[in-house]
Amino acid sequence: MKALLTCEAMLPRSGAAAAAVVIMVAFNGIFLNANGLFMLIAPLAWYEMVPGVTDTGFFNQHFIRDIGMIQMFLGVAFGLGLFVPERRVGLWAAATSWLCAHALFHFWEVAVGICSPAVIPRDFPAVTLPALLRLALTLLALRNPRQASQRPAAASEPLDCASSCVRRRS
Repeated sequence: MKALLTCEAMLPRSGAAAAAVVIMVAFNGIFLNANGLFMLIAPLAWYEMVPGVTDTGFFNQHFIRDIGMIQMFLGVAFGLGLFVPERRVGLWAAATSWLCAHALFHFWEVAVGICSPAVIPRDFPAVTLPALLRLALTLLALRNPRQASQRPAAASEPLDCASSCVRRRS
């Protein structure tokens, strides 16, 4: 964990800002994986417990489990991006793209009259806000990319934040 917070090329230079990013990404990964696992293990319970889901259509176990797998892939992408800085922008951008498309789809449903405008504030905490937060994280990663060409790693060295920090200090 300390290596993640001291790797200035990968995260913000401020220790507090770097810690906030690590905490937010860890929370993202844990939440997405937990939600996805819940969707896979108990799709009917998930369908009945999550506010507004029953308003979107009939229970479809297969569809809920499909989305559960997507949620888990998104969580893994954020987690891997935290520990593999060379792949961070791509992993986070891919995951964020899906989350933003999902949020825009919710707005589209309101725009074409499928849902009432009342769903926008209801869905905001679980759909729009996560997309916006992850978009901010992805833009932050774009501002602080790790350029693999700047310091090529030896073939035997793992490409991770800890080893790149050690190489930088040598």
